[in-house]
Amino acid sequence: MLTLITGAVQDRSARGIAAAVSRLITSGRLPAGARLPTVRTVAGGLGVSPTTVSEAWRNLILAGAIQTRGRSGTFVSGPLPPRARLRYAQLSGARIGLPRDLSTGVPDPLLLPSLDVALRRIGDGRWAGSYLDPPVLPGLDQVLRQRWPYPPERLTVVDGAMDALDRVTGAVLRYGDHVLVENPAFPPLLDLLQAVGATVVGVPMDASGIVPDALLRAVRGYRAVALFLQPRAHNPTGASMDEARAALLANVLLEAPHLLVVEDDHAGDIATAPPVSLGRYLPDRTVHVASFSKSHGPDLRLAAVGGPAHVLDAVADRRLLGPGWSSRLLQGVLLDLLTDPDVTAQVAAAREAYAYRRAALSAALAERGVTTEATDGINLWLPVPDQQNAMVALAAHGIAAAPGAPFCVTPLPGDHLRITAGLVADGYGELADVLAAATSETTRGSGRRDLAHPPGWR
Repeated sequence: MLTLITGAVQDRSARGIAAAVSRLITSGRLPAGARLPTVRTVAGGLGVSPTTVSEAWRNLILAGAIQTRGRSGTFVSGPLPPRARLRYAQLSGARIGLPRDLSTGVPDPLLLPSLDVALRRIGDGRWAGSYLDPPVLPGLDQVLRQRWPYPPERLTVVDGAMDALDRVTGAVLRYGDHVLVENPAFPPLLDLLQAVGATVVGVPMDASGIVPDALLRAVRGYRAVALFLQPRAHNPTGASMDEARAALLANVLLEAPHLLVVEDDHAGDIATAPPVSLGRYLPDRTVHVASFSKSHGPDLRLAAVGGPAHVLDAVADRRLLGPGWSSRLLQGVLLDLLTDPDVTAQVAAAREAYAYRRAALSAALAERGVTTEATDGINLWLPVPDQQNAMVALAAHGIAAAPGAPFCVTPLPGDHLRITAGLVADGYGELADVLAAATSETTRGSGRRDLAHPPGWR
């Protein structure tokens, strides 16, 4: 085993060792369940310090490729973590069988514009064009550029925000790269970064997004390749970045000219905050993702991606080897929806409805002595003494909530639940009674686990 590992390592840095062992695992030469030599043994075989091997092992643990079992040693778990260990799976497993599901983070279907009219208007077959047609309908490209928060060098359309993040990640990240993210952050993004073997560094937030001083410390402490952030209606906290904060963050990033900013504007037109982007200050280093799932419908499966040519060209070229383009039929539907005054009014009404629901539930909780974070979007970030006990207390009333732990890169000062307030159309007082009871100290159990710090994440 030692000979196999040392023979595969060409680059004896921590990153090089991790990459070599990862290739051995992916190829099957290091099978799942195999016990790895100790850190000191590998370090001696390679002629490097144990600290270097420890860092390589830590990167592999973060990627889910290996796992430690205390004194039993370190073992190969496979190139990807089992589904049960994915953060996203932890969210979906919380809502089974409960009649009122506030764990999903999805929009209210009743507030989405109907696609039927748009489909009838465009359903004349003119979208069945050539394989060589442009990937974005010219009319949609024009509308998107008019809506963009800064002039993008390139712009394309992909199959939703997570598809956009996946493709940008594939274009710019390599195994072991340091990546900065908000803490808390969106669990599927953390799963994605884990899957590609990135070393994730969480940066603290406040009500206006990432804290500039904390970002400065992270920039100086790590040679990070990318910063992933949500500019408004942050999921789960609801925080939105204003222009003043954007300018401060852009100034900090002048110290890291190699770092790419990736913005996920997932809430889009249902966010009450105006669109803000670091691309206004760093256009050659900012990729902005604009999603239409929450505002116009998840089944559209469309998001626009704009930014510097060297990133977007790589994304477009790689797509040519796969789907090639996103459905022009759906692009035609989106173009119709974005240019129809009636739909624009519907989306504006939905934005107001979500704001009212979020504010009403937050106010009802405040009357009961519970302070929440809920300034934008469809979610409410609810502090609780103990995550697991609070979820059990809510389940007893038939209510499902999303646990806060999967959102945390590193532990926050206390536990939280994410409540999808956008699905709550009435009964705010009654729901607030139940939620407030779940935040009571009486729900705290004994033997509390550190649920904000899942195994394998620092």
